[in-house]
Amino acid sequence: MPLVPDYKGKYIEPFLGGGAFFFALSPDNAILADCNKELIALYKTVVRKAEQVIEELKQYNNTEEEYYRIRSLDWKAMTDVEAAARMIFLNKTGYNGLYRVNQEGKFNVPYGKKETVNFCNEEQIRRAAQVLKKKKVFCGDYKKILTKYAEPGDFIFLDPPYFQFAGKETFLRYTSDRFYEPDQEELAEFVNDLFDKGCDIMITNSNHPRIYDLYSRFNIKVVPVRRAVNCKGNGRKGEDTVVTAFH
Repeated sequence: MPLVPDYKGKYIEPFLGGGAFFFALSPDNAILADCNKELIALYKTVVRKAEQVIEELKQYNNTEEEYYRIRSLDWKAMTDVEAAARMIFLNKTGYNGLYRVNQEGKFNVPYGKKETVNFCNEEQIRRAAQVLKKKKVFCGDYKKILTKYAEPGDFIFLDPPYFQFAGKETFLRYTSDRFYEPDQEELAEFVNDLFDKGCDIMITNSNHPRIYDLYSRFNIKVVPVRRAVNCKGNGRKGEDTVVTAFH
């Protein structure tokens, strides 16, 4: 948060995911996007029908049997409210809040086995709906979003799938597509072009030597982080990089 520049344009986040940074900043003028169709459908539904999503969630129970029953449903065959409630429920009651799909795009996270889980946080859902209201939210590839909407003076926050270390490829799969080294290189080219265009940019990624190569013209800061998805407690600490390309 202290690294955010004093920008004059829009806030753009094309790898939205859980939107932690966006919700923390709560910018007035924002363009948000992600390639995860289910996620974007959730955000759009919460904005329009927050109370209905809450009522739907109240019908669920945090049991292993209920979890796998809900998980087996196809969100595309459900109403928008049912699909939104399903995604929130699975996210809150699944293993460590992880979102992961297989190559067929089916959610495959196991049950979290936590007896006490507030999967229907009414206040949080209403607050999220309020922050998202009047924001432009799209489902699409980051390149198309940035090409169409990025202008001089905008602040662009990029939180892409992280560069992986050899032999330690993560088991996370947020969509059925993957993000390989050529994708990282293409993203870096985009960042360079956007900076030359007059945009301020912040990128988060792993503390990998290749990141220093790709973003050598910009400032790179190493930050300690905690991860929730490692099964071993001592494996939940690490270091990420924050690349800042500011004018």
